[in-house]
Amino acid sequence: MTISVLIADDQELVRTGFRMILNAQPGIKVVGEAMNGLEAVEMARRLRPDVCLFDIRMPEMDGLEATRLLAGPDVEFPLPVIVITTFDLDEYVHGALKAGACGFLLKDAGAEALFGAIHAASSGEAMIAPADTARMLSKFSDPSRSALVFVGQPLTDREEEIVLALAKGRSNAEIADDLFISTATVKTHVAHLKAKIGSRNRVEMAIWVHESGRI
Repeated sequence: MTISVLIADDQELVRTGFRMILNAQPGIKVVGEAMNGLEAVEMARRLRPDVCLFDIRMPEMDGLEATRLLAGPDVEFPLPVIVITTFDLDEYVHGALKAGACGFLLKDAGAEALFGAIHAASSGEAMIAPADTARMLSKFSDPSRSALVFVGQPLTDREEEIVLALAKGRSNAEIADDLFISTATVKTHVAHLKAKIGSRNRVEMAIWVHESGRI
């Protein structure tokens, strides 16, 4: 299947660059471009792309608010949103992640990282580079304001191991190798963790790990 992507950035050259890179990649097609957050939300609701790629800092409505409207906790059918930024450790990125974004990328991350993030988002995964995950969440997470709470039983020892690895940016395959279990088993544990923590994706689980004092 072809992954449809909506790009939102207030700089035309940036939008053009993303469009050319993505459309040259087999299996990915840019279906729309927006120059601000308001336009991005309208286009996303109308086009229902597989993945939204939003700049953080845009006029009229920033990427954080656009993300909240399309992927926030109250959205019945959320869209996968990847936020992009020029600035490493931008506090707005953490806000966008808490608003429902499934990952973030720096604009200079490179084409392979961009393709990887889009494929991960379209398949229901969340992608953040491990080093960026740790720095971002440790700098901006507030343990006193965790929005996620247990809705099930306490975590088992194995689930604690998996959720800690997940918060460090480890993939299912990497976690499976580390713990000498199958990838299918990891996926089962992750599904249970989502239910217990009350999270919708891996990013929210990573935020919960930091804000619950586990890291």
